[in-house]
Amino acid sequence: MQEQVRIYTDGAARGNPGPGGYGIVMEWVGKSYKKEFAQGFKHTTNNRMELLAVIEALKKLKKNNLTIRVFTDSKYVADAVEKKWVFGWEKKNFKDRKNADLWKEFLREYRNHQVSFTWIKGHNNHPQNERCDSLAVQASKEKELLEDTGFKN
Repeated sequence: MQEQVRIYTDGAARGNPGPGGYGIVMEWVGKSYKKEFAQGFKHTTNNRMELLAVIEALKKLKKNNLTIRVFTDSKYVADAVEKKWVFGWEKKNFKDRKNADLWKEFLREYRNHQVSFTWIKGHNNHPQNERCDSLAVQASKEKELLEDTGFKN
């Protein structure tokens, strides 16, 4: 089946942990549809923002069972899914895994669609990735930042 939606994501944290944010660019294949989203958080990590960007993008889809390609510069996220590590973690109930709250939420959203991941090198002049990076960094600098309630030091 042909991909229907392309999702580009990036996460950022100024300090790790520190203030952070995510950026999302969503494109409907074959149409001039493009949306951008971003959100900042007071105290979080880069990996949490990378994963949260994917979760929030999937949540924005109004239909289920879409064919989606996610482009991310996060090996953490792309490899966990494409190498099927996350499913092993799930079988062990995410014991001793960081970000278990987000991985559980990710799997709920992931299972509503046919999702594949493509890793792209960050800061490599990829237009959508650069835009996502800019959105994430800008979101991390906003005055009104949300609490990342699942983050634990």
